[in-house]
Amino acid sequence: MIQDQIDQYEFIYTTLKKRLRWQVSDQRALMLTASIYCTNDRAFDVERFMEISEMIKKETGMFSHLKTQLRFSFAALLDVKSEDPRLQFERLQALYDRLIEAGFKRGIFTHLAALAVLGEEETDSSLPERALALYKRMAKEHLFLTGHSDYPFAVLLATKEQENIVSYIESFYDQLNHEGFRKGNDLQTMSHILSLQEEEGPEALISRVLRVYDALRSEGIRMKPAYYPQVALLSFVKDADCGRIRSIWDNLNRIKAFKWHKDVNFMMAVNFYVSNHLEDSSLATTSLSTTIETLIQAQQTAMIATMSASAVATSSSNDS
Repeated sequence: MIQDQIDQYEFIYTTLKKRLRWQVSDQRALMLTASIYCTNDRAFDVERFMEISEMIKKETGMFSHLKTQLRFSFAALLDVKSEDPRLQFERLQALYDRLIEAGFKRGIFTHLAALAVLGEEETDSSLPERALALYKRMAKEHLFLTGHSDYPFAVLLATKEQENIVSYIESFYDQLNHEGFRKGNDLQTMSHILSLQEEEGPEALISRVLRVYDALRSEGIRMKPAYYPQVALLSFVKDADCGRIRSIWDNLNRIKAFKWHKDVNFMMAVNFYVSNHLEDSSLATTSLSTTIETLIQAQQTAMIATMSASAVATSSSNDS
């Protein structure tokens, strides 16, 4: 089943590369866009995808970040989320505007925050204000770590309406640091992900994080802070098979088009494993499955956003 996902992933990537050769500068963005279809088990129609991309381009303002290559990942996400991408895009824009009115800054991460909670039902009208208040409390704890890239997690965590959520996040951060995880943005993201798990307590989750981390190291994977979010995601799966993840990673690293992007390949290996596990386990019937699907999409698009922001900064520097 996972091999079928990998074959589909390579096919979609190759198709996108041919169609978007002159429009996307970083092939990792195409890898991530292709993976959105695979982890959502959605058939890919390149003409439909291009139509949605053009619709986004036409419906956004002249200086919008959605006129850049980011529109392709958004097109993929709208395609897998709805049978009516245009209506879903209108709802996305309305939710984005509500977040701006509440005090979030304009930019890609506010759009990602809106996308993270965009469903078929109307979003709670008080969510933008609650999310901003939560974001400000998060920033008080880690002023130099918390930035606009944390907007999606602030909105996701605000949907839980959990009391003392910031203290809960901090308990993960401090305990994991005590266990040897390095302080920084990656550990903060890891703590946010773990805080979204409502079905088990922190002791069980941290114990599983440590087991997963050690098991991946035993498989010969050189663990680094950039992999912390994937470790957190794997901790949602009981008895995660780290040998299988190593095998998937090796498979991706052997594919000519992907072999130079081992960090992206590791994320893909985990995402493919977890999304496949969702279909074959009791997790599929729990509310946690929606959280996991959202987290996978959030990581995919956040990486694209980060790459795009870096490209814009580089371009601006060269222009000056």
